[in-house]
This record gives sequence, C-alpha cells and structure tokens, in this order.
Amino acid sequence: MALDPSRRFPLMSITQNGVAMGHAEQAARLCAAGVRWIQLRMKDAPRDAWLSTAREVAATCRAHGAICIINDSVDIALEVGADGAHLGRTDLDWTEARRRLGPDRILGGTVNYAWEAERAVKAGCLDYVGVGPLRFTRTKKELAPLQGFEGIRTLVGILGGIPAWAIGGIEVADLPELRRTGVAGTAVCSALLRGGAVNENVRAFLDAWPSEVLSS
Repeated sequence: MALDPSRRFPLMSITQNGVAMGHAEQAARLCAAGVRWIQLRMKDAPRDAWLSTAREVAATCRAHGAICIINDSVDIALEVGADGAHLGRTDLDWTEARRRLGPDRILGGTVNYAWEAERAVKAGCLDYVGVGPLRFTRTKKELAPLQGFEGIRTLVGILGGIPAWAIGGIEVADLPELRRTGVAGTAVCSALLRGGAVNENVRAFLDAWPSEVLSS
C-alpha cells in the first residue's frame, strides 16, 4: 500500500528505553500531546513483555486515531493488530515482510547507505523509509555513519519518491533545513520526552512542521 497523503503525519515518535516512562506511558502521553504516528521500539525486551506492551500501545493509538508501527517484528504487529511494522537490515527481508503483512498494512525500512536506498527502490514494497542518522544519538547501540543534511538529501534523491522520514538527534531548529532535503517528515525520540515536558516539546515540533491532517 502507499501511504494516504490525507493521513500524512510529518512527526513520527519512536519510543525508547532508558527513560523514566515506560513505553506504554510514552505512547499515551505522546498521543495525548498530539502525536499521530507512534513507532514502538523495545530493543532486547522479552517477548512476553514486548507483546503485552504492544497490545496496550496499539489500543492507545486506535483511541487517538494514531498510526501504530511495531519496530523489528512482523509477528507482533500482526498479533496486536498494529498498522504495520518497521524493519532494519538485520530483520526479516522486506519482500517476505510484505507478503506476510499483506497489502493493507504499512511497511517501513531503515536506510543508512546509498546501497540500502537502491535496495529499497528495487524491493518495490516499502511504504516509507527512515533515513539518517542526521547526527549522533544515544538511542541506538549501533549507529550508522552520520549523514548530515547533505547525506540525507542524497539518500532522498536515490529513493526516487519513496517517502522518507529523517532520524537521528533531530531538534526543532533542524526542521527548516530538513524540509529542504525533501524528506516527508522527521522521526524523533529523546527531544519529545526531554524534561518530562511532553506537551510543550510536541507542540514545538508540530508548530515547526504542521501536519496537513491536524491543520485541515
């Protein structure tokens, strides 16, 4: 499936480990603050805990009319009725993931290198990709080479129209330049939760890159 432009949300929020709030609470507070795209990322979590949290997050997203994406697992995405899955290079092959998800769920992939962007185009089955990292971030254990704005612009050019969300240490001040790279939006972790001021942080991002949906 292609992402419906009428539901284009430029701000994607990715839950994270190592903060005071659990993943389900993060999703609830982010949705309440106006985020309409949540990606649940629970690296190294036991499957039972992951599945239980995914059910809660999926229900929260449904209640707020938000997109729910499960990072790393097609199985859990299907089991909890999430909107889709996001897979990196070490996860299930994109083509096989599309076969299992079917045409009506969202499939995203990670693109950190030019060859991965070329692979995404060749696969022909992704609805969107995450590109980056823009700069250093502590939210990932294995960080790909930093792209900067020019690197992200190059990857977007190779992708040939596949919608791309930039990721990696992104701040509100980066949004004007990121928009000029051609990305469809930004994927943000820490900056939205910083200081526990979720409402204020989310509003700053939404004001800097307003959603076509929320402003319509």
